[in-house]
Amino acid sequence: MLLAGDVGGTKTSLALFDVEEGPRRPLREATFPSEQYPDLEAIVDEFLSRGDESPNFACFGVAGPVVEGRATITNLSWTMEEEQLADAFHFDQVLLINDLVSIANAIPLMEDEDLHTLNDREPEFGGAIAVVAPGTGLGEAFLTWSGSRYEAHPSEGGHTDFAPADEFQIGLLHYLQDTYGHVSWERVCSGVGIPNIYAYLKASGAASEPTWLAEKLASVEDATPIIVNHAIESDEPCELCLATVHTFVSILGAETGNMALKALATGGVYLGGGIPPRIVRFLDDGRFMDAFQRKGRLGELAGSLPVHVILNPKAALLGAARRGLQMGT
Repeated sequence: MLLAGDVGGTKTSLALFDVEEGPRRPLREATFPSEQYPDLEAIVDEFLSRGDESPNFACFGVAGPVVEGRATITNLSWTMEEEQLADAFHFDQVLLINDLVSIANAIPLMEDEDLHTLNDREPEFGGAIAVVAPGTGLGEAFLTWSGSRYEAHPSEGGHTDFAPADEFQIGLLHYLQDTYGHVSWERVCSGVGIPNIYAYLKASGAASEPTWLAEKLASVEDATPIIVNHAIESDEPCELCLATVHTFVSILGAETGNMALKALATGGVYLGGGIPPRIVRFLDDGRFMDAFQRKGRLGELAGSLPVHVILNPKAALLGAARRGLQMGT
């Protein structure tokens, strides 16, 4: 039996899986508010105390870097070690993997209802797969075919240099260089990047900021949900918020196309993370695919690749379960 988990700064989801039932049919699952617990051990202990199961393996996808069996949560003061977790709960083996590797591991499990298609093309059997996931940050990963199954690999592509595609984006780059020096894709293509785009649009005079919106933004720490919400309102969207989301979509399309070419993702391209499912109608309006395919001599190749949005909110947990069930195989 396997214990799998999706461990993040906001919440931690755990589930038990049987080898015979597979990763899409958890025996039991629960979600916990991460900040209310001192460490992952406390959550695992509470979860296991609610039943009489005795899992002998565990795999946790964690929102942070994993190096030599040790992981830290980017937005939480937790440190986890594979050996320590194994000793604490008498597991035969514990595996810690990055959360994007978890999402990538879920790709082979995706079914039609888990996906929204942006570019309906036939994937090449065994072709590489690219994953780009804008959430709080910008995560990227890829999968390659081993001859019998897909294997997921991590990437820190979100921290590579932002490459502006037009005069407007060149201005955005210069604007952010004054603040950050190095401007990565994550600075403009994630939850932390959306307020940067908004600030530049406001500063450049591209659209004016309503007084009521300025007051609302001043009262919160995270401006991104407010900006996105006031863009997707169908009745009367805010012009500045709408321009922010349109810019974000174009930038996301460009970087997703970059990742697709780097991985030569003939097996498909998948958008994960928390933002894409919320803005599907903006991804559908043409801006995303226009930027995705604007690759010069390789534009035709980019346009031939399947592109999907992952709608399943449990993708990271599914992926941790799939990887965990492979232990020993």
